[in-house]
Amino acid sequence: MNTAEWINTVEYKELNFARKALVVNPTKACQPLGAFFCASGFEGTLPYEHGSQGCTAYFRNNLARHYREPFPAVSDSMTEDAAVFGGRANMIEGLKNANDLYKPKMIAMCTSCMAEVIGDDLKAFISNARDAGSIPASLPVAPAHTPSFIGSHITGYDNMLLAIVKTLSEGKYKDGDRNGKLNVIPGFDAHIENIREVKRYMSMMGVPVTVLADNTETFDSPLSGHYEMYHGGTTLAEAGDSVNAIGTISMQAYASAKTVKEFGAEYGQKTAEFNYPMGIAAFDSFLMKVSEMTGMPIPASITDERGRALDAATDAHQYFHGKRFSMFGDPDVMLGLARFIMEMGGEPVHIVSTNGTKKWEREMQALLASSPYGSSGTAYPGKDLWHLRSLLVTEPVDMLIGDSHGKYAAKDAGIPLVRIGFPITDRVNLHRYATLGYKGTMNLITWITNAFLDELDRTCDDAHFELLR
Repeated sequence: MNTAEWINTVEYKELNFARKALVVNPTKACQPLGAFFCASGFEGTLPYEHGSQGCTAYFRNNLARHYREPFPAVSDSMTEDAAVFGGRANMIEGLKNANDLYKPKMIAMCTSCMAEVIGDDLKAFISNARDAGSIPASLPVAPAHTPSFIGSHITGYDNMLLAIVKTLSEGKYKDGDRNGKLNVIPGFDAHIENIREVKRYMSMMGVPVTVLADNTETFDSPLSGHYEMYHGGTTLAEAGDSVNAIGTISMQAYASAKTVKEFGAEYGQKTAEFNYPMGIAAFDSFLMKVSEMTGMPIPASITDERGRALDAATDAHQYFHGKRFSMFGDPDVMLGLARFIMEMGGEPVHIVSTNGTKKWEREMQALLASSPYGSSGTAYPGKDLWHLRSLLVTEPVDMLIGDSHGKYAAKDAGIPLVRIGFPITDRVNLHRYATLGYKGTMNLITWITNAFLDELDRTCDDAHFELLR
């Protein structure tokens, strides 16, 4: 038996799942990428990595390829001498250059592995830079420790968001004096149109909202003919005042756990966390929670949108019913996607999340067990795309859902791939379409149903090449 055939066997799958020391194509990225993504959502903010230039180039490249937009970020270019003597001198010079050249309103600083292994003290070094005159006392610098050897991009997002909120809100908390606004944390959401959709729903309900962080314009700005470096939509004043909000809702619990805890424990806010509320029932729960926390009713205009999503689901349910799905990605997105698939009558079978935890596994298995039809689905925390390939070729499904990296396994398994998540580098404009809300639900139904119908047209014989499907 040759190798190409052997890797499709159950024997190979068992050996593949037994490996411990090797990761092949994980479904996650490094912490600083998430920190950069978060920082880009704030007004006039320059993402800055205390570390090597190559790391920064890697994160910029990944974000630019997914969104097809330029992404500005800098590093203080630590090299071999910094590995021996520490990066203090690099930071003092780097902060001066960043401020002089790019005139940011805030610098959001994260760390690479090199700085973390050395043990550089960010707060002390920033203070040294101010004492040396590299940056003015009035320029906020938010420091977040983001070692890539633990956690993932969602951890980095959370660490940076918490650092920004704490930096900008220093001395601004008014105990018990609420500003009447609701904080919404999108989390690491590759489909940034979701932020616009959430703001639209809040406007329809009459709810004043602060989005932490709003990077819609960063990654989807108009082509105006001239370059603007900063597009972050959350003002520094809004972010600083967020500690006085009436409450905080997170759309991705695993991507904002520390920040949400801080809003509740330190600032006495009502908080709520969701796992990427895809589909009708989950988004119903989100809107009802908003109504509960703010006292604002859900208007008829939103109810009408919900009705259209229900109509779309009714039109397409027969194409989902009984279909077997495999999916991979971030833990929140996997919970939201599995819930949506079950709502449509499909069966999630293999759910892989390299940055999923044991807690996530328990939540996912409980969700799968709640299906009235029964489920043979399994959650795989800590596994990678090579594990997933073994599952696809030995326990076949009808469709794979995930980012562009899944195309190779999908091709080997002979099934369609619907692209959701980060990064999507082999298709265009998908980040400009919502996956949340009732319009997002209709998008998901349309993409998945039409992928099945395209596959049916591609694979059927001439006698079954029908005009009506």
